[in-house]
Amino acid sequence: MRCLITHEPWEGPGPYSPAGLRLLDHRLQSLAPLPYTRDQLLEEAAARAVKMSIQGMQPKVSSVLRVTEGRMELVGHGGRYIVKPPHLVYAELPENEALTMSLAVTLGIEVPVHGLLQNGDQTHSYFVRRFDRAGWSKKPVEDFAQLSGASRDTKYDSSTERLIEIIDRFCTFPALERMKFLDRVLCAYLTGNEDMHLKNWSLITRDDKVELSPAYDLLNSTIPNPRSREELALPLRGKKSNLRENDFWRYLAGERLGLSAALIERTRTRFAVACAGWPARIEASFLSAEMKTRYLALLAERRERLGGN
Repeated sequence: MRCLITHEPWEGPGPYSPAGLRLLDHRLQSLAPLPYTRDQLLEEAAARAVKMSIQGMQPKVSSVLRVTEGRMELVGHGGRYIVKPPHLVYAELPENEALTMSLAVTLGIEVPVHGLLQNGDQTHSYFVRRFDRAGWSKKPVEDFAQLSGASRDTKYDSSTERLIEIIDRFCTFPALERMKFLDRVLCAYLTGNEDMHLKNWSLITRDDKVELSPAYDLLNSTIPNPRSREELALPLRGKKSNLRENDFWRYLAGERLGLSAALIERTRTRFAVACAGWPARIEASFLSAEMKTRYLALLAERRERLGGN
């Protein structure tokens, strides 16, 4: 048995370990299942869609954590968490996103508190804490579509290279953010995330510093849709598919990001070490056996194309 939040082994009662509950709130002793079935959650998401400040293809609802009552409560506004129920078309998205976000953490990528919730029918929903909220106030966050003058309809009309231009223009310390950017592009490629469009990149202002926001919407979008032939949402070197080792290390890291050979080599080594542990994490995840097999096969192929990392 594993904790639905940490994915770590857990032998106690209930689906959440004390360590997992403490990530939500140090006072939290237990967390009740959401009192909704998958279909009821989808109805709630459809009914509340016009009120949500965060939009996207996946159905979602806003929620708050009632610590003393040990439960998540759906709300129309003012929520501190986003809850994503299972999708009607694409299988196992909650389990997929929880796993992919946890893989990103092993690379040192900053992500919000996240995990899985039990639904009333024993299915899972994915939850993530909003990083654009601090108490009752909003933190300054703008996505790359806003920063580049694009709209929701044109969020794919850009390129990986143009994302670097946005970082250089708006970030306080662009050199530091370029390193984070490389990590996230490589992570997206390795995990089959072909949907990192302009709306899925954001800058946040914290402590008077403009930087990349915590990563979000990290999902292996390839394995639920095996017919997809794209590998990145935004082209790199003019390509969205058939990407190879030199596209990432020589071209992106060296030529476009201007990283030294020593720094690139350290990044390659860091990725190799982290990715070596990914198969075990995938096997221990809450995905079905079929989805685990797809994830493992894609990861092996992408690691080989990146030069064995």
